[in-house]
Amino acid sequence: MFKHGILLGSIFLSTACLGHTPYLKPLSFEPSRDGMMTLDASFAEKFFVPEVAFANSIYLVSQPDGKTTTPDFMSQLKTRVVIEHKLEEDGTYRFSTGKRLGRVFKTYELDGKRHSMENPAESIPKGAKLLSFFQSLTIAETYASKGAPNDVAFSAYNTGLEFVPVTHPNDLFVYEPFEFTSLFDGKPIEGLKVQVFLAKDQFTDEKPTLELISNAKGGLSFTPKEAGTYLLLARHRSDAPATSIAPQISNTYTLVIEAVE
Repeated sequence: MFKHGILLGSIFLSTACLGHTPYLKPLSFEPSRDGMMTLDASFAEKFFVPEVAFANSIYLVSQPDGKTTTPDFMSQLKTRVVIEHKLEEDGTYRFSTGKRLGRVFKTYELDGKRHSMENPAESIPKGAKLLSFFQSLTIAETYASKGAPNDVAFSAYNTGLEFVPVTHPNDLFVYEPFEFTSLFDGKPIEGLKVQVFLAKDQFTDEKPTLELISNAKGGLSFTPKEAGTYLLLARHRSDAPATSIAPQISNTYTLVIEAVE
C-alpha cells in the first residue's frame, strides 16, 4: 500500500515494458456517489490490458482550485498500479503519473545490421556507426470531473511534452471534434505526430485508428466516430540536460479520454 508522495517501484522496470505504451485510465470517468475515483496505470501493447505496472514515479492530482496534491491511496501490483482518490469539490481534476525516467539506449549499425545496448558507459564496437543514444521519459494523464466541469486543471506545466485541451475532455461526444494543443517546454510543436487508438481491450488493433499531425501553432483535432475510450500517444526527441547520462531524451506522453453518444 502506498499513500501520498511515496516513490513507487524499483529504479528500473522489467524489460517486458520495453516498447510498450504507458497509460492512466479511470475505471469509470464518472465518480461514485461519494466522489471516489479509481484508476489503473500500466504499460501495455493493447488498451487497456495491463502488462507491467507504471512504477518509479510520483503521481499527481491537479485540483479544480489550481492546487496540486497526490492520490489518497495507491497500490502497486505486478501488472498495474491502482489509484483511488476522492473528489471533494466540484470541477475538473487532472490525474498524472508524473514523469518517469527510464532506461538508456544506444543504437548502432555494424556491417549493415542494427544493434542496441543499454549500458551508457559501454562503447560501441570499432567501425560501428552510432544511430541514437537516448534515455526514455514517460508520462500518462487523464481528466475526470465532479459536478460542473471547469478548465483550471488545463494549465500547462510548461516543462516537457504535454497536451493542453481546448475541447473539454469530459464533455466529448461522438461526431464532435476534440481539439487540443501540443507543447514542449511551454512552446507549441509543429509537425508532431499523434496516434489515436480506440480501446477495445484484447481486440484493440495494435495499429492506431488514425494519426494526427500538429499545425504551426501546435494545434490538433480529431472527431470520434464511435463511442468509447481513446488513447492519444505522442513521442518527441529532445536534447537532454547537461547532467544527463545520455545526450537525448525520448519523451512519451499519453492522454486517455472518453467519447459518449
